[in-house]
Order: sequence, then structure tokens, then C-alpha cells
Amino acid sequence: MESRDLTRGPIARTLFVFALPILGGNVLQSLNGSVNAIWVGRFLGEEALTAIANANNIMFLLLGGVFGFGMASTILVGQAMGRKDLPGARRVIGTAATFFLGISIALAAIGLPLSRHVLAWMSTPEASLPLADAYLKIIFLALPFLYAFAFLSAILRGAGDTRTPFLFLLLAVALDIVLVPLLIFGVGPLPEMGMAGSAMATLVANAVALAAILAWLRHRRHPLWIGRGERQLYRPDWAIVRTLVTKGVPMGLQMVLISMAMIAMITMVNQYGTHTTAAYGAALQLWTYVQMPAMAIGVACSSMAAQNVGAGNWPRVEATTRAGVGFNFLLTGGLIAPLILLDRFTLSMFMPAGSEALEIARHLNHIAVWSFLFFGVTFVIAGVVRSTGAVIPPLVILGVALWGIRIPFANGLQPRLGVDAIWWSFPVSAFVSMALSIAYYRWGRWREANMLPADLDSVAIPSEVPAQVPAPVADAGARCEKEAPGDVALPR
Repeated sequence: MESRDLTRGPIARTLFVFALPILGGNVLQSLNGSVNAIWVGRFLGEEALTAIANANNIMFLLLGGVFGFGMASTILVGQAMGRKDLPGARRVIGTAATFFLGISIALAAIGLPLSRHVLAWMSTPEASLPLADAYLKIIFLALPFLYAFAFLSAILRGAGDTRTPFLFLLLAVALDIVLVPLLIFGVGPLPEMGMAGSAMATLVANAVALAAILAWLRHRRHPLWIGRGERQLYRPDWAIVRTLVTKGVPMGLQMVLISMAMIAMITMVNQYGTHTTAAYGAALQLWTYVQMPAMAIGVACSSMAAQNVGAGNWPRVEATTRAGVGFNFLLTGGLIAPLILLDRFTLSMFMPAGSEALEIARHLNHIAVWSFLFFGVTFVIAGVVRSTGAVIPPLVILGVALWGIRIPFANGLQPRLGVDAIWWSFPVSAFVSMALSIAYYRWGRWREANMLPADLDSVAIPSEVPAQVPAPVADAGARCEKEAPGDVALPR
């Protein structure tokens, strides 16, 4: 495999090439979700589409809850690889793997009996509640596979590899797309599962893809693979656990804030009836595509910045930010225009023929879709800032934008603007978030932050292993490092 050293080479080209598999993974994930939504919306009706819109807010919250731990793992591995510290990177991986497995099992055990109660608390329409509950229960069963695949993608991305998880995500998406109609309608010997079939396809596809990527890494003797004789690396190293928690929790809380805001928004939308909720759910399908370039570039910037922070190359960190913001405007803007011009066609794919929700969806899309230009700038800047260990300011900025601006705006102005207050809250809050992020990047003290505690190096690296990787080992690692998205194949 080609080397992907993020501490050298042309900034823009290196960033773009590194981000391409991440963007490809986002495309695959969104395509998979859209195909599933088409099957559900067109053949199971608006109640089923409303159900999947509500259940997926919970699923996003579940994945967002561990996003911070994955990002912390990515940054720790990225900084270690920037220092050419392979033993330290592997020690992080062993502890983080145990940590992720424990969290996924605990959340699955808690979520299964509570899924219907949470959906009811969200004011999920009565007709959609049983469908959403059946779907969500299976998603809870799938959590260990989803978390494990996301974890592997995160640590490979930190090591400079965005290609390997992309290829196995492709496998997961292909399986999911094939299995969804078979399990929804019960083709051949397969049971007819309806809405639950979409979730079961996700479980099976991600379980197969996870087994395949683990087998591949072991077969290729990947430098980051922890072999049978190194199982002691899976024992939790509490210095690393402290870093995962103290840095990961604030980053995870950012996703939780987003998820809770989405739940608050759809709870408000639900009050306007099934047509409006179905329209919102259809618009969300388009928005996944609009935000893909910004998310891919932002994640790539975080990994690239982490390696350069580890290498002490600060001018390259600054240049990475500028390139990331430029790519965001170019790529996101290039998507928004055609999606607005063609939204009658694209939105209708997620609805039954002649649906009354179509015009509602077109109206809200024209108002809200522009917010993703501002969102992209925030995402890029937050990724770079987090790569140093400065995790609290982005959390505060996001909290102000969502809970100080978006939710109060949407809720407080409904008496005057009606449902349009909800749609206008998106661009208003996104602009505030961008402005605050730029101000902190320019004048904040994020460059002085540290990701690692002072004692991590001495604890994380066993005494019999040298702290610096010998040149042949480092070169072997570089040959096996390339590119990988941190995504899992999820229905939408």
C-alpha cells in the first residue's frame, strides 16, 4: 500500500487525497441510508418514514455518544504516528478497544428495554411508534458491531489510513442494500420483518464487514494489529483511559448536544403532523449529502493536524486549516445549488406518489440548506482545534449555537412565524457557530493545549519496548498506512 505521511507534501493535495476515501465512505453511507429510506417511504408509507426519522435520531445519539472516544483515539494515534512512536500507538489501541467494547455492551443492555419509552417521550406519532420501536430494538443489538467498526476506522485514520475501512465499508453497504428489501418483504426463506428488516440488514452487514476487516488486518500483519502473544495490551492502561475520558467526553458531548437538539427539533416538528414530519425526514436525506464534503474535509483536517502537532510542525497545521475551509466552500457550495434546483425530483424519491409532504419539504429545504456552508467552517476549525487537546471551547461554542440560539429561536418565534421559525433556526444558529469558531481560532489559546497527560509516555509504552520506532519498523508501518473513513453502514 502507498505511504500516506501527513507531515510532508503539498498541503492542499495531501489533504484532498487523504479526504477522498472519507468522502467516499460518507457517500456510501448516505446512499445506503437513502436506498433504505426509499424502500421504507415508498412501500411502507409515511408512517414508516416518520418512524425511521424518529428512530434514527436515537441512533445518531448512540453513535454520537462514543464519537468523542473515537476522536480521542484518532488524535492519540495520530500524534504518536507523527512522533514515529508505534509502540505507544498500539498501547492506545489496546486500551481503547477494551473501552469501546465495554461501552457498547452496556448501552445495548440499557437501551433494549427503554427504546419504546424514549420514542414515546419524543412524541413519536402513535401510528409510527410500533414501527420505530421494532426498528430501534434491533439497532441496539447491532451496537457492538457498529461501535467496533467505527473504532477500527478511527484508529486507522489516525495512523494515516483512510483506504482500508473504505473498502470494508463498501462491503457493508453492498450487503445492506441487498438485504434490506429481502428482509423487509420476506423473500424466499427469509422472514417478512417490515421496518425491523431494515435494521436487521444493518446488523448483519456490519457484523460481516467487521469480521472481514479483522481477518484482513491479521492476515496482512498490519503494524497496528495486536497479536495473540500481546493480549496484555488489552488490559486497560488507566493513564490512557483518563485521556480518553477527559478529552473524549467533551468531544462526545458535542455530538450529544447535536443529537439532543435534533430530538428537540423533531419533537417540535412532530406537533405539526405526519405530513410535516415526513417532509422534514425527506429533507434530512438530502442534507446528509450536503454536509458530506465538510465532514470528510473536517475529519481529514483533524487527522492531518494531529500528526503535524505530534511532529511539532505548526505552520503546516495552520495551512491545513486554510485548505480545509477553502475545500468546504468549494465542495459544499457546489452541492447546494443543484440540490435546490432539482429538489422536487430528489425529495419525491423518499415519498409516496402524490404525497402532500412534497411541497412542505421543498419549502423548508430552500430555507435551511444554506446553513451547511457555515456548518462546514465550524466543523473544519473544530477538527483542527481538537487535534491539540483543546476540547472544551468547541463544546461551549456548539452549546451556545444550538441551545442558546437554535432551540430558543425555533421555539420562541413559532407564535409569529409558525413552523418557519424551525426552518430559519438552522441558518441563524449555524452562522453564530461559525463566527464564534473563527474568533476562537484567531484569538484563543488552543495551540497551548495538550492531549496527553505528563505521565502517559512512561505508562503507555512497556519498558522492554523502545519509545522510538526503529527505521525499518516505521517504514513498514508507512507502507501499510493509507486512508479510511470512520463510518458504518446505517439505514436512514
